[in-house]
Amino acid sequence: MKQILQQLNTGKIEILEIPCSKPSAGQLLIQSKCSLISAGTERMLLNFGKAGLIGKIKQQPDKVKQVLEKVKTDGLFTTIEAVKSKLDQPIPLGYCNVGRVLEVGSSVEGFMIGDRVLSNGAHAELVRVPKNLCVKIPDSVADESAVFGVLGAIGLQGIRLAQPTLGESVVVLGLGLIGLLTVQLLQAQGCRILGADFDPAKLALAKQYGAETVDLSQGEDVLARALAFSRGHGVDVVLITASTKSSDPVHQAALMCRKRGRIVLVGVTGLELSREDFFKKELSFQVSCSYGPGRYDPEYEDKGHDYPIGFVRWTEQRNIEAVLDMMAACRIDVQSLISHRFSIDQAEQAYQALDSDPSVLGIVLNYPQVIAMEKQVLLSTPAFIKRSGAAPVAAFIGAGNYASRMLIPAFKKAGIHLHSIVSGQGVSAVVHGKKNGFEIATTDYETVLQNSVINTVVIATRPNQHAQQTIQALKAGKHVFVEKPLAIHEGELQQISTVYQETAQQFPGQKLMVGFNRRFSPQVRKIKQLLNTVKTPKYLVMMVNAGFMPDDNWTHDPQIGGGRFISEGCHFIDLLRFLVGATITDTQISAMSPETSIVPKNQNITVTLKFADGSLGTVHYFANSHKRVSKERLEISAAGKVLQLDNFRKLVGYGWTGFGKSGFSKMSLWKQDKGQSQAVKAFVDAIQNGTDSPIVFEELFEVSNVCLELNQRLMQSGKS
Repeated sequence: MKQILQQLNTGKIEILEIPCSKPSAGQLLIQSKCSLISAGTERMLLNFGKAGLIGKIKQQPDKVKQVLEKVKTDGLFTTIEAVKSKLDQPIPLGYCNVGRVLEVGSSVEGFMIGDRVLSNGAHAELVRVPKNLCVKIPDSVADESAVFGVLGAIGLQGIRLAQPTLGESVVVLGLGLIGLLTVQLLQAQGCRILGADFDPAKLALAKQYGAETVDLSQGEDVLARALAFSRGHGVDVVLITASTKSSDPVHQAALMCRKRGRIVLVGVTGLELSREDFFKKELSFQVSCSYGPGRYDPEYEDKGHDYPIGFVRWTEQRNIEAVLDMMAACRIDVQSLISHRFSIDQAEQAYQALDSDPSVLGIVLNYPQVIAMEKQVLLSTPAFIKRSGAAPVAAFIGAGNYASRMLIPAFKKAGIHLHSIVSGQGVSAVVHGKKNGFEIATTDYETVLQNSVINTVVIATRPNQHAQQTIQALKAGKHVFVEKPLAIHEGELQQISTVYQETAQQFPGQKLMVGFNRRFSPQVRKIKQLLNTVKTPKYLVMMVNAGFMPDDNWTHDPQIGGGRFISEGCHFIDLLRFLVGATITDTQISAMSPETSIVPKNQNITVTLKFADGSLGTVHYFANSHKRVSKERLEISAAGKVLQLDNFRKLVGYGWTGFGKSGFSKMSLWKQDKGQSQAVKAFVDAIQNGTDSPIVFEELFEVSNVCLELNQRLMQSGKS
């Protein structure tokens, strides 16, 4: 299928062939009939993409602060790589889509195959959309009208927040698509409307819909007009639907309001507010969030948990339904908003029109109704692979940020043959597959397991998928490199152990590796070399400044991420286990009480480990520190000597005068190195040379089991 993407680093529009994927639980698979280019949002993205680095910096000053903080903690080169990686991620465009349902995922009620629906799907021939972001279209509403329903819901949510009543005077600042839809919705509600814009064509449409207008391009005084329009009282409500960096619209809105008037920001403006503007009149100011309640809530959007109508009357889905009902009742005219029509094959011309003509309104993209639903896309001519022994031929399962930024380049550098890349929606698989020379991009994991040419599988999906995908790959006779954690539940880990023992007999030499990369970093290897000369117990303290993560992040979900300690903290248990070189015999875990912390329990944790040789290790994993402080610091005391590792950039030793000819004092790196490339190379070398896996299975199992036990105690303490 075809889909439209934009390169963030250049602004270039691309139409790519993307493999099709089946709907997950709670989703619909929709064949698109048409989609609408959101002129305001997508023009803004075009301008951002075309801007040079300095221009991008000016548009996102808040991101500059984050970058500078990262430079101070992680170093310049690491930060540059991270920024380049971020800008090198193409983004899917579009969020107004009309089509017919092709497949209905499990746990979906109220939709059937063949239903005509409006969704926030992207500009693509096929889209997968959660059920709460889909709405059936009334029979009397045409496709090209219904496609405006999502933008209409954005305007409607702003109106609901403003709560205008019959006869009130309302000013709409900015008459783009959302502004003109807002005018019509206000008119249907019995309000008196004054619209302001710089474009005479848009002003003419607003007049056609029943509004009075102010032509800002002719220097008309919007404040004087608003005062006269409100019969000298000041207007009741101002809805700002403009898109500008200036704070003038907010300032003007405050000046034209009556005492205790209401201002709602629906669009995007500067927000340098003057207290004087709001203080004397006791004005209310609110920012509207997209289509309505439920937006950006994963429980509502991803998991399909609707808000009870008795408590939340108007969700984003019900707002979209309301707009479609208004269209069915002929209370909204959207045909007059269509300025251009293109097919998806003409997407580049469509965006050229958007970029070159500021008067453009509704650009509708139409889609062919006969499309290929292939689950894989050929990216390059298949290479003839001459199999010599165990030469690694790899498939990647998962193509997210970490896989694309760290793992794929590391495997490529190690000389492995990159064969197939799999992702759920297919977009990232195609993008990173093309960039890195993969042969095939696909959404079908099963084809990878069945392909006899592929002997190595790299799993970089979310943690809840790791265990089953690892088990399937082991049973298929593949070498497996799985990004941590190995499992998020004890039963999964036991199952992996059983399967690994069985397949080791069936497939001699089979390798299983977990991405515990820190033990492979050059400075940690140096620490290990130094500690090998010490025969007495060691004391190790690991400080991890993890940073705050919002409660709704998937990492906290026990069914997806397993909890933050499982998905991230396991790194540090493994690191201490490696450095001590002895089994863990006892553990303790404690978390900061929520009454004394501004972050949830499972983000401020202390773990104590006791080892068989008498060593002690402590991991302090916390989220309540400052961003400027190094993210990871390790201090080791042993036999009157000390080692201090700061953020995998600077290693300092004290008391190591007897080590080697001149002793050891420090080891500094130009660039932060957490051992990702070395871990991958060790795994690839083991496959090629037929040697033991870089981390023996017993140690992988031990560390994983300890982490699961600790996390279980952490979860139980959180419930008490």
